[in-house]
This record gives sequence, C-alpha cells and structure tokens, in this order.
Amino acid sequence: MDRIYAPWRSKYFGSHAQGCIFCAMAQNPQDDEQNHIIYRDALVFGVMNLYPYTPGHFMLLPIMHCDSPQMLPLETWLHLHSLSYKAMDMLYEYGAQGINMGLNIKKAGGAGIPEHLHMHFVPRYLGDTNFMTSIAQARTYGMDFDSVYARFKALSMKHFTQEEQK
Repeated sequence: MDRIYAPWRSKYFGSHAQGCIFCAMAQNPQDDEQNHIIYRDALVFGVMNLYPYTPGHFMLLPIMHCDSPQMLPLETWLHLHSLSYKAMDMLYEYGAQGINMGLNIKKAGGAGIPEHLHMHFVPRYLGDTNFMTSIAQARTYGMDFDSVYARFKALSMKHFTQEEQK
C-alpha cells in the first residue's frame, strides 16, 4: 500500500495520554468545542471521529467508563440505543445514502480504544469507495472537518433533543 502524507493523524499515532481519552472528554464539558462534542446529556455524549472513514463519521458513548455493554446499567444501554435510532434520521438529513453503525467490543473485537465502549456511525455515499480505494489503496475526502463538525452539531441539537418518539 502506498503512503499518503497525513500530518493531522500524528496526534493519534504519537499519543500516549494517561487515562481514558473518552473519560477526559466526558468529564470536561467546558472543552466540548475543542473536542468536537456534538451532543451531551447525563448518560451519553456524541463526538465526531477525528479520523473518519467518511465525512460525518461520529460516535455515541456512555459517560460511564466501561468496556462492554453488559457492564452498563440497562437505562444507559437503552438510552444509547434510543439515540442511535435518532442518529439515522440525522445522517440522512446530512446527505448519507446509507449507514454503517456498530460496536467493536474490546481489543479482540477490533476496538481502537478498547477501554471505553463507543458506537460508530459512518455515513455512506454512493461511489464513496472509488478508484483511489480499490486501485491505489488510499482514500480522499474533499470536506473540511470543522465545517462537517459545525453541521453535525446543529443537526444533533435538532435530532437528539427531540422529545417525541417515532
């Protein structure tokens, strides 16, 4: 595979932060803009993935530090899933034509940060796996991360704070 210069990822590869990065985000709401938090309530928060597979890739996480769903109080687990239900409408309003969502539980399950459970939401678009991925084994994105974050933050306030149920 060819390598493409991507200096914005250096923080990820060189990071040796002490403690759980997701707990640091959960416990510091004053840093929500800096951390690209799109939503927060007493049980769950949403954050843009800093290293997205496609523009708009975000995650929902419990505030509580745990590495597996069965360790969460049922109320938190159900709340996480009620937000995931609403996340689909949010992604479609953003322009997604399909969605990949899921949990990678623990390191053996593929979690990049295995110590804190997080649910991924990856918007998909027709043609998003183009020749760069299939031939050059590389990906390109023509979207500015900060503008995607601003749009998702506004959409999350609309979709995640709606009280009515479908």
